Amino acid sequence: MSAVAFKPTGKTKIRRLAKRAVWDRETVFGVLDAGLACHVGYVVDGQPYVTPTAYARIGERVVWHGSSASRMLRRLAEGVPVCFTVSLLDGIVHARSGFHSSFNYRSVMAFGTAEEILDKDEKAAALEAIVERITPGRWADLRPMTGQELKATKVLSLRLEEVACKIRDGGPSDDEADYDLPIWAGEVPIRLVAGEPLDDARLKPGIPRPAYLKDTRLG
Repeated sequence: MSAVAFKPTGKTKIRRLAKRAVWDRETVFGVLDAGLACHVGYVVDGQPYVTPTAYARIGERVVWHGSSASRMLRRLAEGVPVCFTVSLLDGIVHARSGFHSSFNYRSVMAFGTAEEILDKDEKAAALEAIVERITPGRWADLRPMTGQELKATKVLSLRLEEVACKIRDGGPSDDEADYDLPIWAGEVPIRLVAGEPLDDARLKPGIPRPAYLKDTRLG
């Protein structure tokens, strides 16, 4: 992994509350590795689209997948510019005014042109990374993908070169005069929690729940 920080560009320079901008790779990659879903924005024939999907980071790039019949993936594979975003909500910030109320969050936005992964081994490795990102150990339990399934799945890759990260944490920042008001202010932390696993209705008797379910990564 390169230790060089990302550099702001015309697209990624943080102008609003620039003190929340983060450029070091370790922090940016930490946010990406904590997310479960991304949103991919792109324009096709003048119409903007934003598509949510699962993803994983592999070194200096992110990968995501979908159906080979997907219009979005077909067009992105042709070289349409994309905006890739991940947002994590960490808390509600209650200030003494609506104007200063906010969220605590971690967010990453990346710009570039996606490339389709065509090599079969690299494609399979990317799909494994997506599965393992969510539940480590799951891939080894799954039956192998068939050739038809691999053919029906398109995998795209975006190199992380033009990237911005913005993070907010801590309590409210009120106007000085508002601190004397008799209004409660503070934070309500938010975290994603996995519930108790539910067995499939057609699960064969005697199959135990895998121990790795407890390692599901939720950010």
